Formats: sequence, structure tokens, C-alpha cells
Amino acid sequence: MDLFLVIGIIVGVGAVVGGMFVKGANIAVLLNPAAAIIILVGTMAAVMNSFPKKEFLNIPKVLKVLFKNKSQEDSSAVIKFIIEMSQKARKDGLLSLEQEIQTMDNEFMKKGLSMVVDGLEENSVRGILSQEIESMEERHRACAQIFTSAGSYAPTLGVLGAVIGLIGALGNLEDVEKLGHMIAAAFVATLYGIFFGYVVCHPMATRLKRKSHEEISNMRIIVEGILSIQTGENPQSIKMKLSGLLEPKHRSKLDEGITEN
Repeated sequence: MDLFLVIGIIVGVGAVVGGMFVKGANIAVLLNPAAAIIILVGTMAAVMNSFPKKEFLNIPKVLKVLFKNKSQEDSSAVIKFIIEMSQKARKDGLLSLEQEIQTMDNEFMKKGLSMVVDGLEENSVRGILSQEIESMEERHRACAQIFTSAGSYAPTLGVLGAVIGLIGALGNLEDVEKLGHMIAAAFVATLYGIFFGYVVCHPMATRLKRKSHEEISNMRIIVEGILSIQTGENPQSIKMKLSGLLEPKHRSKLDEGITEN
């Protein structure tokens, strides 16, 4: 469980409740099932009408990815492993990597090195791996777009909920006290819509994009590293080339545990 994401949502709810408390508003007005139905069910319907069934049914899996605290493989660790493989390949030949390939957890690297060991040409290896990256990038983009769209629909549906509430309120003009409560309740839908859109959905879309960016960056490092191994580049040269793909603060990690060869 990604507690940081959960804490962020709780802080958002706390900000709304705390703001209402400071302003002296009745917090009980937030308990509005009608507003919740309009926002949640209405947003779900809008998403259903916007995306194909396959992508819509994939939402639970995407939410699992969002809330699962699965850290991406450290880029510097990936480069270290590539350098170790290059050292082994230069010393014992590409075929010596077969045993290492069998024990790899990273399926993308495993696939790439397997093609290199099997003797595929450089352009073929690059093309196959690049196509896999592009396909993954497109899938990730589609998942993030669902949450971006939901974040755009929810605030508008909040206005719709407020209009529905005002219609009901205007039907009770004879009861002034009840009218005031109904008008206040009507705007709860707007509050729900804005909160759901800009505190939940849009941030989740951004979070998915960041996770995708980290994963794809690692995959690009792997591609360049594998091709460098295939062409027999010097491990030190590979290190210098791949370190340029890292953020400056992570480059120092490359020197830890790497022996010159």
C-alpha cells in the first residue's frame, strides 16, 4: 500500500472539513448521498461513454498499480548490472551470458539479452525493443487519460448536481428554513465534483504518468546498454554513456561496487 498517496487523499479531505469548520459551516451537510450518486455514478457513466469496454474494465488494475507501493528498479542499479554483463561478455564472450539470463527478474532485459546472445542484428534488436516500449507507453497513456477525463467531467457534473438541488429547493419556497438547508445541500454536489476532479482524479493521472516515465526511462537505458554489449564496447565507455541518462544526484551511485576492467 502506497501510504503517501493515502495520506494525500486524507489531507485533502481534512482541508475541506477544516475549512468548513473554520468558516462555521455545518459539516453534517457533507453527508449528502444524492450528491455522491450524481458525481460518482455520473462520472462513471461519462467515462463509460468515452472509452472502450476493455479500457474501462482495466480501471481496477490501474488503481491497484496506483495504490501498490512498488518502487521502480533503481536506474543506477540497472546500469551497474549492464556494466557487469559487459565485463563478462568481453572476457568470456556473449554466450557466457546465457546462465545469467536465466536468473534475471527483469523480463525486458532478459528478452533483449536473449536476442543478442541468439545473434540477432543490432537494428532488429533495437526495433523490437523500441516497439515494446512504444506499446507500453501507449497503454500507460490511455490509462492516465481515463483519470484525466474523469477529473474534467466531475466538476461539471457537480454543477449539474447543484442545478438539480436548486430545482428541488425552488419547489419549497413556502418553507424558508427548509429552503436554506436545501440550497446549502445543493452546492455540496459542486464541492464533491471539484474535490473528486482536482484532488483525486487529476493527481492520480499525473502519478500514473510519473510511474510510466520512470519505467520507460529504465527501459531506454536497458536498450542502449544491451546494444553496447552487443557491439563489444568497453565497460567504462558504457558507464560514461549510460550515466548521461541519469539525474546528477544518482550518478555517484555508479561508482559504488563497480570494479574497473
